[in-house]
Amino acid sequence: MLLRRFLFISLALLVTAWPPDFYGQTSVKKTSSSGKAQKKSAQKTSATTRKLGHIKRAFAASAELRPMAQQLLENRTPQAYQGVEAYARKHANDDAGPLAWLVIGYAHYLDKDYVSARSAWERSKPLAPVLGDTLDYLQAAAYQGESSHAEVVKTLDGFAEKYPDSLHLHDVALLYAESLIATNDPQRAAAYLEKHRQPVKSDIEMMLARAYATSGAKEKAREIFHKIYFEMPTSAEADAAALELRGLGEMPPAGSFEQRHVRAGLLSKARRFQDAVNELSPLVEQASPDKLVDMQVEFAAALYRAHKKDDAQRLFEGVLQNNTASTDAKAQTLYFLAEIARDKDDGQKNRDYVNQLRSVAPDSTWMQDALLSAGNMYMLRRDYDVAIPFYAEIYQRQKNGRLSPYTHWKTAWLTFRMGKRDEAKRLFEEQIDQYPASAEVPAAIYWRGYLAEEDGNKSLARAYYQKIAENYRYFYYANLARERLAALSTGEVVDPPALNKLPRPLEPPHEWEPPADNLRAQKAQLLANAALYDFAVAEMQAASAGLRPWEARSVADIYTEQGSYIRAIETLKRAVPGYFSAEIGQIPRRVWEELFPRPFWEELQRDATANRLDPHLVASLIRQESEFNPGAISRANAMGLMQLLPSVGKGLAKEMKRRRFAPEELLMADTNLQLGTRYFRHMVDHYEGQVEYALAAYNAGEDRVDDWRKNGQFKTVEEFVESIPFTETREYVQAIMRNAALYKLLYASRESKASNAASTRAAQ
Repeated sequence: MLLRRFLFISLALLVTAWPPDFYGQTSVKKTSSSGKAQKKSAQKTSATTRKLGHIKRAFAASAELRPMAQQLLENRTPQAYQGVEAYARKHANDDAGPLAWLVIGYAHYLDKDYVSARSAWERSKPLAPVLGDTLDYLQAAAYQGESSHAEVVKTLDGFAEKYPDSLHLHDVALLYAESLIATNDPQRAAAYLEKHRQPVKSDIEMMLARAYATSGAKEKAREIFHKIYFEMPTSAEADAAALELRGLGEMPPAGSFEQRHVRAGLLSKARRFQDAVNELSPLVEQASPDKLVDMQVEFAAALYRAHKKDDAQRLFEGVLQNNTASTDAKAQTLYFLAEIARDKDDGQKNRDYVNQLRSVAPDSTWMQDALLSAGNMYMLRRDYDVAIPFYAEIYQRQKNGRLSPYTHWKTAWLTFRMGKRDEAKRLFEEQIDQYPASAEVPAAIYWRGYLAEEDGNKSLARAYYQKIAENYRYFYYANLARERLAALSTGEVVDPPALNKLPRPLEPPHEWEPPADNLRAQKAQLLANAALYDFAVAEMQAASAGLRPWEARSVADIYTEQGSYIRAIETLKRAVPGYFSAEIGQIPRRVWEELFPRPFWEELQRDATANRLDPHLVASLIRQESEFNPGAISRANAMGLMQLLPSVGKGLAKEMKRRRFAPEELLMADTNLQLGTRYFRHMVDHYEGQVEYALAAYNAGEDRVDDWRKNGQFKTVEEFVESIPFTETREYVQAIMRNAALYKLLYASRESKASNAASTRAAQ
C-alpha cells in the first residue's frame, strides 16, 4: 500500500538555507564561519560530482537492460526472471549488474516473495551511493510485508537525516511510525510524526492520531480524527476517522455547527452533492436566526444539484418570500428558480425570474449566469431573436467580464445565422478588436474572411485567411483558411487594423534536453533503464521548480515507454500549451510523436483501410476518445480505444458473424478496432461520406445530428460545425479534424518516402 502511495508523490526539492549571519561577531569569526561554509559547499559539490559520475556510468552500462526489465515487471514469468538474472551475472563487474538485481528484487516484492526480494537487493548495494534511499526504503517495505516491524524500525532509523532530499520521506514516515506503534513505542511514533505534519497530509494525520490513541492520549487523538473527518471529508481516511471516533464513543462524529458546515461545503465543492445534502439537512434546523436563510439557500442548492429539484424549488420559493433574506441570497435563489423553470421547459417563468434578478442584483455573477443560461435555452430552441438579447446583455453590462468574449461571439454567430450580414461583419470585427486573445477569435477571423470572399473582396478575404493561417497555424479554422487561400488568386494583402491587435503566437521552448548536472534528472534516467517507471517519473518531476520542457519531455518519454500514452500526452500539453501555433521544426520530432502517438498502428491501418477510412482520421478519433488507453471505460460504460457501448459492440459482432462475443472483448485493442472502424464507417455512409456529420453523431448521437441538419439549412459543413449547439460536441469535431491534419502532416510524408523506397527496392 505504501509503495502505491509513492507513485503519486512529487515532492519539491528542499532548499538549502544560507548560513546565519550572527551580529556582533568579530571579523575574524565571520571569516572563519565563511571559510567553513565554503569548505562545506565545496564538499557538497564534490559529492554531487561523484554521484553524477556514478549515475552516468551506471546508465551507460545498463543501456540494454530496459526491455528485459520491463518484461519481467509486467509478466514475472520464470523465463523473464531467468533472462534478467543472466544479464545481472553477465554484468557482475559493472553497475548494470546491481541495477538488474534491483529490478529482480522489485519483481519478487510484487510477487510478495519478500525473502527473495531482500536477497536480490543485497546484491544491489554497489548502487547505494546513488540509490541508497530507494534500497533502504524497499528493504523496509519488504520487512513490513513479513510483519518484521523491529527490522523496519532498524532499517529506517535515521533515514531523514541520511537522505534529507529523498522522495520517499513521506512513505518512510508512515512505514516507520506504523512499525513503532506495532513494536509498542507509540509515543516515539507520535513525536516523530509531529515533525512531519507539513504539508498537511491526511494519511500522516491518521497515523499520528492512531499513535496518540495507542499511547493513551485519547483527547489528542480525538482532535486529529475530527480534523480529518470535518476538514478532509473527501480523503480516503475520512470514513476511517469516523470509525475511530465511534470507538471513542462518538456516533456520528460530534462536531460543532461550524465544523459540520465546513464539511458540507467541502463535499459540495467535490460534487458529492447527496453527501452534502445529508450534512446540511440537520444544520438548517439548528441554524441561528441570523444564519437560517443562508443555510436554507445552501441546502436548496445542494438539493438541486443532487437532482431533487421539487424539494429545492419549495425551499427556494420560501426563501423568496422571506423579507430578511440578503441581496445575495435572493440573487442565488432567483438564479436557481430560473434554472428549475428552464429544466421544466417553462420559458415564461424563466424570463420572469430573470427579470426579478435584473432588479435585485443586476451586476452579480448570478445575473450573468442566468442570462447565459437563458440565452442557451433559446439558442437550443433556435429562437435566435430571443437568445441574442440575453447574450448581448452580458457583455454590454461588463465589457471585460468573464463571460463577455464568449457571449459576444454567440451574439455575432447567431446574427450571422439569421442572415444579417452587415451586422455580423461588424460583430466579427468587434470580436477581433475587443477580445483579440479570446478563444473565439480564430472563428471570428475565418468567418469575416468568408463574408469578404462572398462579397467578392478577395484582397480582404486573403488578409483574414492569411492571418489565421499564420497566427493559429494548426487550429481547425487555420486548416480551412489554407484551403480557401489555395482557391484564391494571389495579390496584395493589407491587414485590417483590428488584426494588428492579435497576440503573437507563443514562442515554443528550446530547452528539451535534461541538464547533465541535474542529479534528479540523471537519477530518473537510470531508474527508467531499470523499467522502474513510477520511481523515475517522481524523480524527474522533482528535478526542477515548475514544469520545464525538458522535464515534460523526459516524463513523457518514460510514460511512452510504459505504454501510458494518455499521461504522456497530458504532460506535454501542460508544458507546451501553444503547440498548435508552432511550426513543426520548432519542436523536436520526438515530442510531436508523443503528442500524436500511433500505438496499434498496424492493426489500426488494416481495419481503417478495410472500411475505407483514413487511418490518420481514425487515430485522431481514438486520441480524442480514449487517448489510446485500450482499457478505458467511460461513465456511460463506453469501452476501449474507440469507446463502444456493449450493445453497439454486440450488434456489430453479430453483423460480422463473430460467435460468443463478450463485452469484455471491447477492451482488447484488436477487437475494438475491428468493430469500431466498422461502426464509424456506417456513420460516414449514413451522412453520404461527410466526416464532420459522422463525428458529431459519434459524440452526440445520430438523432440529434439529423435534427440539427434538418432544421439548420447550412451552406457549408463548417457552418454546421460552428452551429453545433453542444459545446462539447462542437469542440470534439473541430479537435478531431484539426488533429487528423496534424497526423497527416507528421506521418504521411514519411510513409510516402518509405513506400517509394520499397517500390524502388522491389524494382531492383
